[in-house]
Amino acid sequence: MTQTLHVQIKSADRSDLEERLEAIDAGEDVDPSEPTLSIENLETFGRVFRSTNLELLEAIVEHEPGSIRELARLVDRNPPEVLENVNELADYGLVELEENGRAKRPVVWYDEIDADLPLTSKSGQGPKANA
Repeated sequence: MTQTLHVQIKSADRSDLEERLEAIDAGEDVDPSEPTLSIENLETFGRVFRSTNLELLEAIVEHEPGSIRELARLVDRNPPEVLENVNELADYGLVELEENGRAKRPVVWYDEIDADLPLTSKSGQGPKANA
């Protein structure tokens, strides 16, 4: 079964979080929301999802390495560089690092990323013409 992470370019939207928490506290049924990652701007999106990081995510999903060192071997890169990239991915919630003895095992729960990339500054509005 495919697990999809949705990625969007916009500030994190937490407008309905309080309402959802109140409904849960009141014992109401709340529909689960889609797992979504909000990236603040296109520049950050490009940095986080650059080809070297995507290569790491693909290797983690396909091979389930037991450590950063094993992941580095899979992508033929130096472990310190891979660790730096994996830590960046972990900072955004794209990778979890599980303790595996003395090693840290990179894990992802999804096997597909769906990105919403608006081509205008405000969704649904075209570019402004110069007057």
